[in-house]
Order: sequence, then C-alpha cells, then structure tokens
Amino acid sequence: MSESPEVFSWPVRVYFQDTDAGGVTYHASYVNFMERARTEWLRTFGFSNAGLMKTLGVVFVVRSLRLEYFRPALLDDLLQVTAAVTGLGRSRLTLSQTVLRGEEKLAEGEIHLVCVDVATFKPVSVPDILRSQWKE
Repeated sequence: MSESPEVFSWPVRVYFQDTDAGGVTYHASYVNFMERARTEWLRTFGFSNAGLMKTLGVVFVVRSLRLEYFRPALLDDLLQVTAAVTGLGRSRLTLSQTVLRGEEKLAEGEIHLVCVDVATFKPVSVPDILRSQWKE
C-alpha cells in the first residue's frame, strides 16, 4: 500500500443515545461511528453492503479491531470519522480510522476486515472490482 493512503471522512453527530447520563460518549459508540464511516466509504466505490451481497455474493466482516481513546466526545458534538486502507491481502482488508472533533483526535483504531462468501461465511478473495481501486 502507499505510504499516504487516501483518507475518506464522514460527519457524525453525537446523539443522546450515544452517551451516558453525563453526556459523555459511551466507549462502544465509537465502534458504531466507525462502522457508519466504513459503510459510507464503501459507497464511494459504488457498493452498499446489500449491493455487495446481492451482486457479488460477498460481505466484509470484522475480524479484529484495536481502539485507543484520547479525549471524550460529548453530547451534540459534530465529529469527523475517517477511513483509509492501510493493507490489502487476498481476503483481508486493513483500515485505519480516526474520530476527530475539529483538529482534535478523540480516538483511533485499526480494523481488520475479511471478505467472506454470504452463503458459507468462508473467506474469499476481495473482488477485483474493489481490489483495483484500493491498490497503489
């Protein structure tokens, strides 16, 4: 992969349902924010998750993720959640994601996805139509 991957950014507002009683974003909400950004990032390549499943017979599933939290997001904050490909294997895709409030980094993560067949959930090759857009 290239040393400076193209970074996608998606706005996310912190709603009451994302927070604890004190208005601080619950730690698991960041996983949801990152999922929303990855879903919208995928759309920039012409595919929804449903479209991948229907037209190509595949779906990306989370194999593992690592998150680090630096500062809390608060109720009603407008955040930017980024996604950038940092690694691509036969069936594996690695993304770096960051949650920002303005220029302030609130959290960052590394997410490992695996491309699987929708019928068997066994790993399969990342479709060439996507692979070609994610290579250097």
